[in-house]
Amino acid sequence: MANLQETQSYETSVEEFAQALTTARRMQHDWLTYGVDYVHFYVEDADSNWLESWGDDEILANKLLDAIKEFLVSSDDVAIRVRQNLGERSLFDLAVNLEVCWRIGEINDRLCLVRNLLAGEDNVDLNNGELLNLAESLLGKLAEFSE
Repeated sequence: MANLQETQSYETSVEEFAQALTTARRMQHDWLTYGVDYVHFYVEDADSNWLESWGDDEILANKLLDAIKEFLVSSDDVAIRVRQNLGERSLFDLAVNLEVCWRIGEINDRLCLVRNLLAGEDNVDLNNGELLNLAESLLGKLAEFSE
């Protein structure tokens, strides 16, 4: 049974790679066919002011990252619980990962992402209720910072 799951996993990976390769080939063909105008097939706002607003998201993200870093070293109850849970792991790495989770994570997936970050690489006891409560509390704090 385990071999069947591994085979399906490999098949899925191969299918995803084949799809990405097909997309890249199609893109290259469009570039050769249409020249620089091929970008209009792939980018909805190619004619907008994307170049002028290039760094705006990064500036906002840095403010959020700064707020997260300040929070993690504060005397807030949630921050203390997070530090106790982290042990020897880096607070800065956690702050960067939390900022990325908040910025690019889907709203519905954020709880799982934060819980996995708190659990660490070992992923021990992911179903732990305390870990889930801590992740929910941390998400609440992140929501306050992003407002």
